[in-house]
Amino acid sequence: MVGAAAIGIIVLMAALAYELILGSKVSLDKYGFSFLFGTTWDPVHDVYGALPYIYGTLLTSALALLIGLPISIGVAVFLVEKLKRRQNEAHLIGTTVELLAAVPSVIYGLWALFVLSPFLKVYVERPLHNYVGFIPTFSGTPFGLDFFTAGVILAIMIIPTVSAISRNVLDAVPNSQREAMYSIGATDWEVITKGILPYARSGLFGATILGLGRAVGETMAVTMVIGNATRITGDLFSPGYTLASAIANQFSETSSPLSASALIELGLILFFVALIINVFARTLLWRMSRMTKARI
Repeated sequence: MVGAAAIGIIVLMAALAYELILGSKVSLDKYGFSFLFGTTWDPVHDVYGALPYIYGTLLTSALALLIGLPISIGVAVFLVEKLKRRQNEAHLIGTTVELLAAVPSVIYGLWALFVLSPFLKVYVERPLHNYVGFIPTFSGTPFGLDFFTAGVILAIMIIPTVSAISRNVLDAVPNSQREAMYSIGATDWEVITKGILPYARSGLFGATILGLGRAVGETMAVTMVIGNATRITGDLFSPGYTLASAIANQFSETSSPLSASALIELGLILFFVALIINVFARTLLWRMSRMTKARI
């Protein structure tokens, strides 16, 4: 029975992939691989290309990692290394951080729309535009609903996932690593940066990739703050789209079998991207676990 339950998960994944491929057959037959590189999405003339949505997904996910990864690893290091003798405080803070993962994404979206977006527009985007607007990345007019805001809210949403996994990885580092560094007169900072983090780099990288998988697949929060415009631009203050937000926004407005099939093909792309990212991350974590057991 347990084996059947495990096999059922594999069958479910295969069924999802089959239905997505079947639903996107019209688009696959017409565009083939060129769909991945098309830059036009025009439902009026039935012309579709996924590149703007793939670009928006990669850009917002990269921003999320750039902002959220240092915070996540910092939280994990603080809980494992600085609060190791104060377990009650570490447990309280760790539980609070992990509870953020239980907040529904639509709540994050509402908060970002009414609180975070106006704050970023006034106190972050306008100063960046005024002082470094000569850089194309910050040259656009601050609007608040754009790639930058989407990246920030995604960063907040991946912090619980990355910090929780990073904490487990750092916990698995043998104490002999710390004792060896302290025995030669290393400071706390040197122990962390030269002894613990290098040892745990494979696991931390796996945690990062899992956070990336969360960012890539996020839908509602991003849909509410990204501005929803089909374009490819390096300006972070420009509205855009991601794969998930395009599907959520446009599926109810499909005007032809080809447009519905193109949106389903976006879902197929998102499915395989998320699957590859998660398999890669789990492989890294498994490798890290084996290395740790072998050394112990």
